[in-house]
Amino acid sequence: MNSTPKLGKVQLQIMQVLWARERATAREITDELNRQKSADVAPIAHSTVQTLLRKLEAKGAITHRIEERTFVFEPLQEKSEVETGAVGDLLTRLFDRSISGLVAHLVKHEKVSPDELQRLRTIVEQAEAAQNVKTSKEESR
Repeated sequence: MNSTPKLGKVQLQIMQVLWARERATAREITDELNRQKSADVAPIAHSTVQTLLRKLEAKGAITHRIEERTFVFEPLQEKSEVETGAVGDLLTRLFDRSISGLVAHLVKHEKVSPDELQRLRTIVEQAEAAQNVKTSKEESR
């Protein structure tokens, strides 16, 4: 797996715009970020977005092409790669690589609907079934 860059909050928001659109200019990104903001949050400056785009490009997260004298940005990192890297970093830094610690924290401190709890049970059951299949194959060798 490629090393995924660590992204700040606004850098991640920029990446989300690029993942949704697949390509965008700095102006389009700025406009979209400002559309997404609530009324009580100050709009993000276009110059700030341009600076963050340069930093994202330096990190290898995005690239650009010039089309009619305008930079058009595209993601180089897949959303799933960034999610995996961010969750791995979170597990390491805050939960000593403990998945159960992370899940316990979320269940204790976040509002979890009955549907979410059922999805968690299903995920655990599927993981157990996959482990059992893997163990059976290893034992039959």
